[in-house]
Order: sequence, then C-alpha cells, then structure tokens
Amino acid sequence: MDMLWSGWGDPAKAAPLPETVIGLLRDLLGVKPRTAGPVALEDIAVPQPGLEPAARQALSAAVGGEEHVRTDAETRIRHTRGKSTPDLLRIRDGEVDDVPAAVVLPAGHDDVLAVLRACAEHGLAVVPFGGGTSVVGGLAPSRRGAFVALDLRRMDALLAVDPVSRTATLQPGIRGPQAEALLAEHGFTLGHFPQSFEWASIGGFAAARSSGQASAGYGRFDEMVLGLTVATPEGTLDTGRAPRSAAGPDLRQLLLGSEGAFGVITSVTVRVRPVPRARVYEGWRFASFEEGSAALRRLAQDGPRPTVLRLSDETETLIGLAQPDAIGGSDAAQQSAGCMAVAGYEGTEGDVAYRSEHAAAVLRDCGGTPLGEEPGERWAHGRYSAPYLRDSLLDAGAFVETLETATFWSRVPELYASVRDALTATLTEAGTPPLIMCHISHVYENGASLYFTVVSAQGEDAVAHWETGKHAANEAILGAGGTISHHHGVGTDHRDWYVREAGPLGVEALRAVKRRLDPAGLLNPGVLLPLD
Repeated sequence: MDMLWSGWGDPAKAAPLPETVIGLLRDLLGVKPRTAGPVALEDIAVPQPGLEPAARQALSAAVGGEEHVRTDAETRIRHTRGKSTPDLLRIRDGEVDDVPAAVVLPAGHDDVLAVLRACAEHGLAVVPFGGGTSVVGGLAPSRRGAFVALDLRRMDALLAVDPVSRTATLQPGIRGPQAEALLAEHGFTLGHFPQSFEWASIGGFAAARSSGQASAGYGRFDEMVLGLTVATPEGTLDTGRAPRSAAGPDLRQLLLGSEGAFGVITSVTVRVRPVPRARVYEGWRFASFEEGSAALRRLAQDGPRPTVLRLSDETETLIGLAQPDAIGGSDAAQQSAGCMAVAGYEGTEGDVAYRSEHAAAVLRDCGGTPLGEEPGERWAHGRYSAPYLRDSLLDAGAFVETLETATFWSRVPELYASVRDALTATLTEAGTPPLIMCHISHVYENGASLYFTVVSAQGEDAVAHWETGKHAANEAILGAGGTISHHHGVGTDHRDWYVREAGPLGVEALRAVKRRLDPAGLLNPGVLLPLD
C-alpha cells in the first residue's frame, strides 16, 4: 500500500478535528478555514519525463524489465519530495517542478550497481527512496538536470538470522512493521519504533541515523547496526566483520547518516533481542518541566533506565499532544496542570517488575506523582497518530511543523528557552503568533533530545512563513550549543547549518569521500553537502 500522496500514511486513519480544537485554533491563533482543499491528483500537470530512449533502455536492462521503470504521472508524483509540512503544502497546491523523470525498482544489490552504472553513463542523478518519510528535504535534490527515484520496495527480504549471535540481516526496503513481523517469527524484535515506524524503511533508518521512541532501552538505530553493504558508482562497500573492532576508523559510522549521498544501502545487519514477554507503560506528573527534566536525567544517569522515557512540557501537556489520539478531549483537560512524563518497560516479567518498581521510587523522590498505567498505555496506543493529526490541522487552515535537536544536560534549559523565544518572536512579527510545544523525546547519560511542535495560522504564504521561523530556530539551536538534528537528518533543510556545525575542514573531508565514491556527483545531489 502506498502512502497518501498529499498527506501522511493511510487515508482511512485520518480524522477531522473536534469542533473544540477548531475553535481553539480560531480564537487563540487566528486560524482561518481553508477556502479550498488539495488539488486533485489527476489535475496535477506533470512535466514530461525527459528520459532519452537509450537511458530508459539501460535502466530497464538494469532492473530486469520495462515494468520496473515507471514514468506514469501518478508514480512520479508519489515520489516527489518527502513529508515535511512545506512538502505537503506544495504538493497540495500541485507544485511538482522537481518531480523525478522516472521511478526505478531494483530487486537486489547487483540491480542497484547496474542502475548506478546506467545513470552515470547517461548523466542521471539518483535519489534513493525507501518509505518516503523524510521531513528535512532528504528526497529533494538540488537540480542538475533529470533524476530518477530509486525505489527499494522490491528489496524487502529478511536475508539471515543468527540466533546464537542475535543478529539479523535485512534488505533496505523492508518497512518497520514488516521487519518486526519477520523477526517475530524467529522470536526476536529490533525494538526500533520511531513515529514514522509504520511507513519508514530499514534502509532509511540507517541512512538518516534514526532514533526510536524506545531508544532509552533498545538504543538508537546507529547503535543497532553491525554491518552494511552499500552500492556506489565506484563499486561495493562491505563493512562490519565483528561487533566491535580496533581495525582503523569504523566505516559503518561514516555511512550511517550519509542520506544516500555516498551510496545506496542494500543490506543492513542489526543486533536483535528476544521479543519482550512483558510490557508496562505508566504516566507521571511533575510540577514543572525543570523538575521533570531533573527526574529524567537522574534515571538516565543512575538508573534503572526505562525502555521508554519522555517528558512533555506544560504547554504540550495542557493541549493534550502528549496523547495525540485524545487531543482536545476531556482526559487532556483533566491533566492540564504541570508536565506529563511517560515511562515504559519491556522485557522479562522479572526485569520489568524490578525496573518499574525502582524507577518509580526515583521518580517519586524527584517530585513525580504517579498517574497509573492508563496515560502510558494511551500514549503507546496513539504513538503513531501525530502525523495524521498534522494532516487534519492543515485541512483546518492551521500550520503545524516539528523540529528537533539535542544537547548536554547542562545546556538543556538554555536550548529549550532559545528555540522557543526565537520561534515566538519571529512568527509573531510575521503576523502569525505561534503555539509552541516541546517534549524530551530521547535521553542519554550525558544529554537529551528536545522535540518541538509549532502551530500557527498559515498566513498569506505558508511555506515562506515557515522558512522564516525555521531559519530563526536553526540559528538559535547552533547559538545555544545544540546539534542541528538529533534524528530527522540533514537533507537540504539543515544542510547549511550542518556545514557550520561540522566546520570547514570536516566538510572538506566529507567532500573528499563523496568525490571518491561518487565522482560524478550523481547521488542525492545537494543533500547533506552543498554542491561543489
């Protein structure tokens, strides 16, 4: 099943906003109803593919037939950009000036190598396409003529399971739920559950250094990866002969997060763990974001660490976004004071009982009030609902977008205040005063990630409106010592700030790698690194 071309996920799961929320948007933010809905798919004027017959023939030969090289309008539209709010606003208005010339579907590593050779011969850029869930311009290359979207959906096999070492090797096109189902047949789980889980792919998780909502227990995706096979225009890279090595710099870490700019990931070997026998999710309340942050830091540093650990600030708790499926409902109103935290535990019955009991003692000692399992279970049930909520907000005429960053614990208060202040000042000056919510989404011994949600009226030009706010937020992030991205990646949206974060010498080192692996600059041009 394909994602909704003009929104997120499965259209059947989208629901209109409650009247109470629409009224709040109107009264608080001045949101006005949209005068028209998205343009119809069949009404979008798509440019001709511009693919020379010889190029099409070479691509067809590379992937085993014409049926695996698609140039019809609908397929090309569905592979245009990603799922950021500006991406959706543009495609809802019928803007497809950066549509791929063709969508190519390889079946394996050798097919990918052949496609890259064909594209090099015919001067076509290549954009690897997994689940299509990028929210940072990772599927929107800088234009250098025609490009093809390399859709990896046919590469969706579980290649190997090693139950002794507890590893599994998967192809890159497997989506999250499919990977979990295949691993569960062997009694294992990957434990990687980002908000994009239902649609994102294994290859995309690796390419963007994804971090799941259960990262406190299972770790980030880059911590799970033990080996990669990567196809490049210059040949194949195989990395990962052992779980850890002192044989020089770790090439896995160079390829993780490279977002298709260095090569196309064709297989991923990951560590897996037994399917948990017990799961418990609990809600906690803290009087303030500062108090709750201190409690999360104590658990992250001294334990016992829950599998899931997150904290919503006062605004997010008040609005009810801590439980997206209940936004605007009575439960959210009843929990309007202070900040809500979720602590989840997965594992054996004994492990879950021990950690939940001892973590509860720490949370109480830090000022937390237990709310029982109902809020935690509701969060777990609705954890993938927020992107659908965004579609409903856009339909109602509101603008909503997210951004995330991370820093060390000592800098969290400054980073939190700096980003909020920058967004509030900039968007208010632009005539669209925002509602800004935030939660701590991932915790580490030494720091944490902050995940912001911004809601406002769309204004006269919603895309330009967000570019102004996003620029201000990015400047605030770097100014306060944060990283420009914790788990969404760099893409084109964060590229210029990533260059500043990495520094001139670091960027030149990465350019040298790209020149060696991709000398013609065909792979995702302008993503991650500026064009030469």
